[in-house]
Amino acid sequence: MNKHAPSAYICPFCLLIQEKENSHTQLKQSDLVFQTENITAFMATRKWTNNKGHVLIIPNKHFENIYDLPLVLSSKIHSLSKDIALAMKAEYQCDGVILRQHNEPAGDQHIWHYHLHVIPRYKNDNFHTSEKSPFEIHERAKYAERLKGQLIGMGNKIKE
Repeated sequence: MNKHAPSAYICPFCLLIQEKENSHTQLKQSDLVFQTENITAFMATRKWTNNKGHVLIIPNKHFENIYDLPLVLSSKIHSLSKDIALAMKAEYQCDGVILRQHNEPAGDQHIWHYHLHVIPRYKNDNFHTSEKSPFEIHERAKYAERLKGQLIGMGNKIKE
C-alpha cells in the first residue's frame, strides 16, 4: 500500500512501545492504560474541553494504516476498545463513546502508525465544534490510573 510517512520518520508510538521518552514524543509510560505483547492502549496527549480522557489503541508492531493491519490485530484492538468503552462509561459516567480511526492524509491521519481513538461523549458536549488543546502529563496520568482501575475490576491485566 501507499506509504505516507517521510523517509526519516520517527514514530512516537513505536518510541512509547520501546519505552523511550525523548524530545520526539510527548508520550510517557504513565500514559499507559493497557498493554499486551500485541497491543497497547494509552491516553491521548490532546483533549477536547468537554471530552477529557480519550484513549488510543495501537498494535505494538508498526503498521501505517488499516490497509496493512492484520485482521488478528484488528480483532484484538476492537475487543479492547469495547472494554475501554465500558470502563469509560463506568469511570467517567459519559453518555456515550465514539471510535475514530483515520487513514492517509485525505483521511486526516497525522501519525503514521495505525491507531484507534476511543472518545467519551456527553449530551451537549459540543464535540464537533470545540478545539483540542494539550492534555498535561500529570492530568493524563490521573485519567490513565482511573481507567486502569476499571479495567482491573473487569478482570483485565494491565500488562501481560
